Amino acid sequence: MAQHQFQTEVSRLLHLIIHSLYSNREIFLRELVSNASDALDKLKYLTVADDAYKNISFDPRIDISFNKEGKTLTIADNGIGMNEADLADSLGTIARSGTRSFLDKLALDAKKDSNLIGQFGVGFYSAFMAAESIEVISRKAGENAAWKWTSDGKDGYDIESAQRDTQGSTVILHLTEEGTEYANRWSIEDIIKRYSNHVAFPIYLTYDEKEYDDKGKEKGSVTKTDRINSGTAIWRRAKSELKDEDYNEFYKQLGHDTEEPLFYVHTKAEGTLEYATLFYVPKKAPFDMYNADYKPGVKLYVKRVFITDDDKELMPTWLRFVRGIIDSEDLPLNVSREILQQNKVLLNIRNGSVKKLLGEFKDLADNNKEKWETFVSQYNRPLKEGLYQDFGNREAIQELVRFKSSTVEGWTSFADYASRMKSDQKHLYYITGGDEKTLKASPLLEAYTAKGIEVLIMDDEIDDIVIPSVGRYKEWELKAVNRAGADEELGEKADKAAEKEIKPVIEKIKKALGDRVKDVKLSRRLHDSPSCIVADENDPTMQMQQMLKAMGQMEMPDIKPILEVNGDHPIVAGLRDLEDEERIADVAGVLLDQALLVEGIKVKDPADFVKRLNRLLSR
Repeated sequence: MAQHQFQTEVSRLLHLIIHSLYSNREIFLRELVSNASDALDKLKYLTVADDAYKNISFDPRIDISFNKEGKTLTIADNGIGMNEADLADSLGTIARSGTRSFLDKLALDAKKDSNLIGQFGVGFYSAFMAAESIEVISRKAGENAAWKWTSDGKDGYDIESAQRDTQGSTVILHLTEEGTEYANRWSIEDIIKRYSNHVAFPIYLTYDEKEYDDKGKEKGSVTKTDRINSGTAIWRRAKSELKDEDYNEFYKQLGHDTEEPLFYVHTKAEGTLEYATLFYVPKKAPFDMYNADYKPGVKLYVKRVFITDDDKELMPTWLRFVRGIIDSEDLPLNVSREILQQNKVLLNIRNGSVKKLLGEFKDLADNNKEKWETFVSQYNRPLKEGLYQDFGNREAIQELVRFKSSTVEGWTSFADYASRMKSDQKHLYYITGGDEKTLKASPLLEAYTAKGIEVLIMDDEIDDIVIPSVGRYKEWELKAVNRAGADEELGEKADKAAEKEIKPVIEKIKKALGDRVKDVKLSRRLHDSPSCIVADENDPTMQMQQMLKAMGQMEMPDIKPILEVNGDHPIVAGLRDLEDEERIADVAGVLLDQALLVEGIKVKDPADFVKRLNRLLSR
């Protein structure tokens, strides 16, 4: 017998499960059935696609039994099975990045977020919500040896050789006192029908039923085995046969979620290509949506045979939050993952599916305000990624993305903005940077506000990358107000006399700041504030520089901002007759640092800023 220690993250997860997650314990049975179904899917594929497995006798099924007196619950399948290495890898480790942050999040509000266990893809461990110890006896298809994995969910696990007549896995739960409620025919049937009714393989329940004589006296019992799920491929059924409850049940099993989906899209295409799709959008964004190694949410079937659930080519990355099924009649059963990436049939199905989803999103936006608000709150950022990545669908995505505004509350679209534009307005204006509150208070908006011009508030860190790449919305060019030259489009003519008069002041500030700025200019956009910073037309903004550095782009040169000053402001005007270079340096430094602060950017030397400010205040 080989003894092993759990990976640290597994130990933490098990501790949370055993001590905290009792708000929805019954999901453990859904997770174990789902694992069994996956194992059957994988072997079914191999028996039709790999010659080495074609001679295996395979009648796929899942069997559940229980022993109330012995306090055990058993779930068995005849799927792909596991060998010694598989047991250690699958049941001893969680080999995915983001594990630690996931566990930290789970620990904060364990009872509320118990459904995250399934979403994280570690559903097997949820069995410890009802079991004090677990045995897994498994034999991998094509191998003769069987192995037994045993653990009490505390310190580690044991693996030893075992006996099993056929390939597959048997999971035996030794139930806790509270867990014995699941060693019951009616509890098991209820859970399976609620969560796993549409699992594509038959699920059988074996139980003892009492027998009575003619006088109603118990005379013994008989062992019975009943099928307890419908086992149909729901995506292949006619929509007229299905109810919302059917779709929702299947989603919970497919998406490992306890909540119903936000909405679903069921399509059957016939003609040149024949395929069926069933897509779901979760109410809450998947927790790993922004991980580089996110798990795709769409499974590929061919003629109802599972092919893969780990192919990121099935959907564009910006739609990675979508869960569901693609089932094609036109792909060969032995299609390889490498061929999938180049396959024209799959490409056409993918393109058709994306357009269908975009149409559904648009319909939601136009006709269901409540659901649309939920959708935008969860998925607005991936839509923006689509703007950047998906050129073929850019126009459709432009109608869906939402932003905040300088003049209206809540979300607004490009189309909404265009409908409110002034008749002589030639551009669609926006500002990027920190948070919404900071941007709305930016001095950069003063001239636009004075002229009644709306500015879109883009406070998502990716807006600085996405929006310049888009460039236009219909006939209007998108213009950033935090760029040099944007003030020239406000229609205010340069005052040559004022520029000549303020030039000495500009030179004093420029000399005092030295290489801290790229340039100092007289501003035409400032009304009340003394100064603001802008980026040169071809330079990244200060916010983008911060984001790139946070992403590890540390080699990027430090690009200087342009400082614009308001010549009419008393602080700036007060420098005209001042000759004290130290005081000029203090004023110039404060003008720059406060301009950075008001844009939500940290000053490089806070102590120096405070000293300068104190010296000015003391005078």
